[in-house]
Amino acid sequence: MTTREEYELLCSDGVRREIDRRIECDPLEIALDKHLPHAALVATQVKYLQRARRKLPEWYRARCIVPALAYEQSSSCDCAAHKSLDGETALDLTCGLGVDSYHLSKRFARVTAVERDPVLADVARENFRRLGAGNIEVVCASDEEFVARTTEHYDWCYADPDRRGPHGEKLVRLEECSPDIVALMPALRERAERICIKASPLFDIDEAFRLFGRCRVEAVSLGDECKEVLIYIDGGEPAVTATALGRGSYTVRRDASPEPSTPELFRRDDYRLLLIPDVALQKTRLARRYLDGRADIWSDNGCGFAVEKAETPLCRQYEILSTEHYDPRRLRRELKGRRIEIVKRDFPMPTQRLTAALGVREGGDERVVFTSVKGEFLVIRLK
Repeated sequence: MTTREEYELLCSDGVRREIDRRIECDPLEIALDKHLPHAALVATQVKYLQRARRKLPEWYRARCIVPALAYEQSSSCDCAAHKSLDGETALDLTCGLGVDSYHLSKRFARVTAVERDPVLADVARENFRRLGAGNIEVVCASDEEFVARTTEHYDWCYADPDRRGPHGEKLVRLEECSPDIVALMPALRERAERICIKASPLFDIDEAFRLFGRCRVEAVSLGDECKEVLIYIDGGEPAVTATALGRGSYTVRRDASPEPSTPELFRRDDYRLLLIPDVALQKTRLARRYLDGRADIWSDNGCGFAVEKAETPLCRQYEILSTEHYDPRRLRRELKGRRIEIVKRDFPMPTQRLTAALGVREGGDERVVFTSVKGEFLVIRLK
């Protein structure tokens, strides 16, 4: 965490000029420059601003202060901009670096952002100033303290609980995170009309309905990686949504009709196309519903198989070169020493163990899919 002294230096004109002047330089070379005052601090900021260029482009352009831990725990601008919240007033209970607060400020007249760490609260205030976000008030307090004392009513409350334990371990259960949003929920309901909670990408969507009853749950992916699980407690119909940013969304009501039936036959010789569902469909267990009538699929964690192309923006489609039974000895004789891109869907062996068994390295242009259908392990080579 940035210290008070580091924060004041990062706000000084001299350090800010050096960061801007060296923004394209190698951070290691900066750190080793014995003639540069506060070289390590300048190097660290350049390092994280360079990383922020894609994840937080507005932070990069404004040369914001980017503490390392706050950066690692923050939402990306793409994910923050996606959240479908709007109104007059918003409460962000977990400000941190302030990415979500900043994007909320574009859709709300006024945002209150709560941050318990005094230095990080000052970092957020300074960054909002650099970003030109004048409608955000940063309050330094614990979430429990703020909720207990405030008398204001908000259109939306947003919370992204800290998912790091006392020893740095990753937490998934909301009751273990800070704040304990489940325990805080009765008080929050008195202060906000609607509530949005960001949970771990590993969070089980069924747990949301157990904890909160009537809610909507959305898994959000970017680049086929699950980034967020969002829980909306807003009075809407219970539903589950899979969203792949830049590609589309698919929503199913919680009380929808039974899942589609499983195809009886695996027509290996007939299938020309392999469909790999986006991870958001996997996370929400909606792959089979999504592909119903468009492709044959036997598991929400598996692949789809089709005779001809279909409109499926939430799936990657590939032409099948061959489909064969998984035989590690034969595959090792054929592939040993080669670089291949390994894609696994509903295949029980970890990637590291699979590469060791086959004697291959990850990478290269050759893509091989390992999956299973009706209990049979398959290897599918793609054109």
